Amino acid sequence: MRKPYILIFLCLFLSSCMEDIQEEVQNYETDLNGLFIVNEGNFMYGNASLSFYDIENKKIMNDVFFHANGKPLGDVAQSVTVRGDLAYVVVNNSSVIFVIDKNTFKIKGLIKGLTSPRYIHFMSDTKAYVTDLYAKAITVIDPSTFSIIKRIDLNNGIGKQHPTEQMVQYKNLLFTNCWSYDNKILVIDTNTDKLIDKIEVPIQPSSLCIDKNNKIWTITDGGYEDSPYGHEIPALIKIDAETRKVERVFKFKLNDSPSEVCLNGTKDKIFFINNDIWKMDVKANSLPEKPLINSNGTIYYGLSVNPQNGEVYVADAIDYVQRGIVYRYSNKGEAIDNFKVGIIPGAFCFKK
Repeated sequence: MRKPYILIFLCLFLSSCMEDIQEEVQNYETDLNGLFIVNEGNFMYGNASLSFYDIENKKIMNDVFFHANGKPLGDVAQSVTVRGDLAYVVVNNSSVIFVIDKNTFKIKGLIKGLTSPRYIHFMSDTKAYVTDLYAKAITVIDPSTFSIIKRIDLNNGIGKQHPTEQMVQYKNLLFTNCWSYDNKILVIDTNTDKLIDKIEVPIQPSSLCIDKNNKIWTITDGGYEDSPYGHEIPALIKIDAETRKVERVFKFKLNDSPSEVCLNGTKDKIFFINNDIWKMDVKANSLPEKPLINSNGTIYYGLSVNPQNGEVYVADAIDYVQRGIVYRYSNKGEAIDNFKVGIIPGAFCFKK
């Protein structure tokens, strides 16, 4: 997932936005089913926040972490993952993972000693992996004790690190994409915690998912003009998890900016952002010709699909300064609801 840090020097405006959000969260109940929304906030401003959306009643609770704990979430929130009764909120530039009660949002634990954490993937109640942008390693943690067990070295041998992002699992293999100035999908043997393979793809794969046929999908952004790493046509790539071979490359146009590839609950339909929101069958032989949802000039930044009913949630960063908006659509692309959240909404996690 691409998550660029955006330096904004409008302190008074940002401060007023945070005050607005904090006022809104009063008098909401928290023991509801729904959707977590991670709002990154602006790099170095410490204004990341966590929102929660009550799907059934169409009610949004903003800044729930602050409301429950009396402290800000931190600097650049990246992702949230629910396991059991707990939610793990990864705060990238604060180098921590907050472990909170998924109903009350109160802190239950804190995982420290990380460099630039991005995502967490659970193997069991006592083992999980944490990817990292700068650590040159994947961190293995014990979620039951909130402690670090060890690190898996990912130095590529030429003085540079593989910056790891999202993760998917197939049998005992863990796949992770390397987005920032990289072109690899790494393969970790979860029995030995060793790096066993590297799959080369077009430059900067930004997200990852695995479909019902055990095909891994990643989408690349192609870099940018004058980038020291290069600039090429972005692509959607299909990889067989068993053979670890690239099966198909769907190419976009040179200046397209595709991102956020994800699946529906039955894992037979792919969704992604490329200005608009697009949907395609996992067995398709070409990219779709018409979008599911038109962007109408907005900046779509985050995307998720409800695994229970196929409804689509899209995060709009607007201008990366003011509070963003989340749009809710049916599985046919029909508008259902929209609501304001925090600054730069970028990631989702359904409570169930």
